[in-house]
Amino acid sequence: MKERFDVSGMTCASCQANVQKAVQKLGVNDVNVNLISESMTVDYDSDKISNDDIIKAVEKIGYGASPKDKDRSSEINLKEHEEMSTISRLKISFLFLIPLMYLEMGPMINLPIPSFLEGRAGAINNAFVQFLLALPVIFVNRKFFVSGFKSLVNKAPNMDTLVALGAGAATIFGIFAIMRMSYALGLNDTQVLDHYRHNIYFESSATILTLITLGKYFEARSKGETKASLKHLMDLAPKTAKVIKNGEEIEVAIEEIEIGDTIVVRPGESIPVDGIVTKGSSLVDQAAITGESIPVNKNPGDEVISASINKQGSFQFRAKRVGENTTISQIISLVNEANETKAPIAKLADKISAIFVPMVIVIAILTFTISAYLTKDFEFALNLMIAVLVISCPCALGLATPMAIMVSTGKSAELGLLFKSAESLENLHKIDSILLDKTGTITEGKPVVTDVYTKMDDKEFISIARSIEEASEHPLSNAIVEFANSKNIGPKETSDFNSITGMGLEAKIDGKIYYAGNIKLMNDKNISVKDFEERSISYSEEGKTSMYFADENEVLGLIAVQDLAKDSSIKAIEKLKAMGYHIAMLTGDNEKTAEAIRKKLAIDEKYAEVLPQDKDKVVRKLQESGKNVAMVGDGINDAPALARSDIGIAIGSGTDIAIDSADVVLIKNSLLDIVNSIRLSSKTIKIIKENLFWAFFYNIILIPVAAGILYPRYGITLNPMFAALAMSISSVFVCLNSLRLRNFKPEEEESKEENIIIKENEMSELNKMIVKVDGMSCENCAKHVTEALESVSGIKEVNVNLENKEANVEYFGSVDEDEISKAISEAGYEYKGIEYK
Repeated sequence: MKERFDVSGMTCASCQANVQKAVQKLGVNDVNVNLISESMTVDYDSDKISNDDIIKAVEKIGYGASPKDKDRSSEINLKEHEEMSTISRLKISFLFLIPLMYLEMGPMINLPIPSFLEGRAGAINNAFVQFLLALPVIFVNRKFFVSGFKSLVNKAPNMDTLVALGAGAATIFGIFAIMRMSYALGLNDTQVLDHYRHNIYFESSATILTLITLGKYFEARSKGETKASLKHLMDLAPKTAKVIKNGEEIEVAIEEIEIGDTIVVRPGESIPVDGIVTKGSSLVDQAAITGESIPVNKNPGDEVISASINKQGSFQFRAKRVGENTTISQIISLVNEANETKAPIAKLADKISAIFVPMVIVIAILTFTISAYLTKDFEFALNLMIAVLVISCPCALGLATPMAIMVSTGKSAELGLLFKSAESLENLHKIDSILLDKTGTITEGKPVVTDVYTKMDDKEFISIARSIEEASEHPLSNAIVEFANSKNIGPKETSDFNSITGMGLEAKIDGKIYYAGNIKLMNDKNISVKDFEERSISYSEEGKTSMYFADENEVLGLIAVQDLAKDSSIKAIEKLKAMGYHIAMLTGDNEKTAEAIRKKLAIDEKYAEVLPQDKDKVVRKLQESGKNVAMVGDGINDAPALARSDIGIAIGSGTDIAIDSADVVLIKNSLLDIVNSIRLSSKTIKIIKENLFWAFFYNIILIPVAAGILYPRYGITLNPMFAALAMSISSVFVCLNSLRLRNFKPEEEESKEENIIIKENEMSELNKMIVKVDGMSCENCAKHVTEALESVSGIKEVNVNLENKEANVEYFGSVDEDEISKAISEAGYEYKGIEYK
């Protein structure tokens, strides 16, 4: 089983490595520790290991662990408490550090200090006051000492150990200096007194603790920024919903909603769970989930997504997916899982982190021993040792990869791109070949009529064709019926409908027999196809499917149908080719149709007449030729190919099994998001490499400098206070560099503002109707009716004609007639029907 835990007390990569090592020793199947989210995912056999065993193993080495709180309220409260605690520690630290620094540094630049603290006479007083000022700073930051020494005792040293050793050594030396000064004063030994009063080190101890706490504060703020996208997603879903039970509308907690419940959503409210609209219609803003800039019209039968926002009308829907199965919950789960996995590039940092702190302690001891032996100067050697301990920064090393991964997965979720693991995020940019399934991925997945060819009256021909196809449920039949509807061409009365397997349909209209089907049917019925066959071949070469329509004597005409490529697919293929990717198409279509589509979309290679069970063989063939393959699909039969490919990419509207088999999910159902996914992957890896370079470069360069390697020739050493500042800056740099990923801009087809204007204009011109209203007698009545109709979802504009007792209405999509009737009745008028233009 898999269990998630909150882990407290981790401060650096060594902490992360220590926790991981401690849990692995229990014999678990797998463990992933996330420094940024301070969490851990453990895969283990519950018959052999319990949660308590895992928690005890973590606590034994000086950290805290507890099962993940699912409602996150206690976690949020804990984080807020920790942040307030850090701010309080900073305030107290600076309150005492400023006068301490003044006492130590002031006399060097001729600033006045109280006379009882001046010179040799006031040396012990000065040192003791510095000690008293340092004590509160040490006390409020005692967590470094508690955590550091506890880890050291448990043979799992971490960053806190380095800080505790550095600050502790400085403090102990300061106390030792006071004792030596007191002894020298008793013996009137001014030489010893002068030596120690200039080397007290309390200010170094206080400065180290304060600056590292300041660095931790900035780091925590950066982590908060990192989690902002995910927190925004979590805040989208409402906490309660209005459910109809026993005919009454009641408010319930979102956790209490069950599949099949009827839920009411009013304008401005968020949709609590996934479901199907059963009554009413509205415009729904899905931007936060799918990234679509235009609100989507929802009518009965349409699916609504959890956490999207109802913009206009009221509607009811039936709950389809609840609890952890809703879209928003799945997105959050996928983002969390991606954050808690490790990218391959992180493994090097993990290996180094595991030995980093012990190695630094050894270097510090060697530095002290060698310096003391060569220079015979104990204080100088101690100074170098403290600098080595303090400047070493496992934090930057530990934050380099997970910080970038977390920002990237959060940003990708905002854009409707879901990476299931850090590994898929890293590996996506390595692919060189993209294999696209045709139906539903490149194309709309729904055939439409593209051409009508007849020598009789168009309307009459379409009416006959529609009448024959009306009783069939074949997708091509549906395309013809929808086409006829769009032309407002109704059906004729039919009888004796018959489906002829593998060839087409037969029906009687006004006592006369008509046929609809392929050329086999025409030949079977001995109907001459004349010059229609040539036109049919021409359509076929364009990738279209032709259907013949005939009576008993001759062909009446052809209707060509095609599953058209999405506009976004055409642009995506262009961009991917421009980026240097090899694009291949996978389809069950025949060679001729497949070749026509390949040429039209400028695809590099096609695989035609591929059976569903053979799709993964095509992936294997490409891989065997040395290519790194990304497979893009949406159906159940794509799942094996998605699983076999180097990176499987599923379209968000696809089947659950396809999504489960994929590494990346594109929620928006647009191939343009493949371009954005690859760009984000490349940008993320670039940031990670920059972070790792900085972390390694920083430590490789500055640890030897702190150890005094430049002192013999150039006389250069590193003051422990500057070492602490440099260490804090290195961590903050890694955090800020990772946050640059939040500025990632996706490639848009067109500007959002322009897109909105164009689409609104298109939608406003789509449909017109006349609504008949009785009871209107004045301009005030006209105003009331206008307001009532404008409140109905989908209605764009209303113009009332008092003389004709009607309202001219412009609308997009479809509108609910019951809602129009209800709106007019509630306004106090009588609804008399609709005439469609």
